[in-house]
Amino acid sequence: MSDLVRIGTTYVPVQDVETASAWYSEKLGAEINYQDQDKAILNLANQAFFLVRAQENETSNFQDSSGNTRFSLTFEVDGESALEVLHKKFQSLDIEVGEIEDRGHPGRNFIFQDLDGNLFDVWSELSPVFKEKFQMNK
Repeated sequence: MSDLVRIGTTYVPVQDVETASAWYSEKLGAEINYQDQDKAILNLANQAFFLVRAQENETSNFQDSSGNTRFSLTFEVDGESALEVLHKKFQSLDIEVGEIEDRGHPGRNFIFQDLDGNLFDVWSELSPVFKEKFQMNK
């Protein structure tokens, strides 16, 4: 077993902390714990997200070896029906979302982005360890 137990915090670059905090709260249901002009601390998906005021056009995205823009974080939901419901919800909230994809592994995924162009992935396969720990078994 690894000495590293969990990911506690994810840092996300944003242009305007107040606007981004409101978006994450209203669109994704994040709870704002702290906010000033340079950063906000949000609770989202069982971890802390720090929205950090960054330089213009900075995102958490990166280019893979083929030149494709990639996300750096995948959220999990509990099953394909939950994924489809969330996809429709995000569309109704005017969140920019990609199509639901079959990437050749178990489950399905879709990508969405925040106001600053940070890409995030959503996967339909909730970790069995997480399910067991939080007694989410059906």
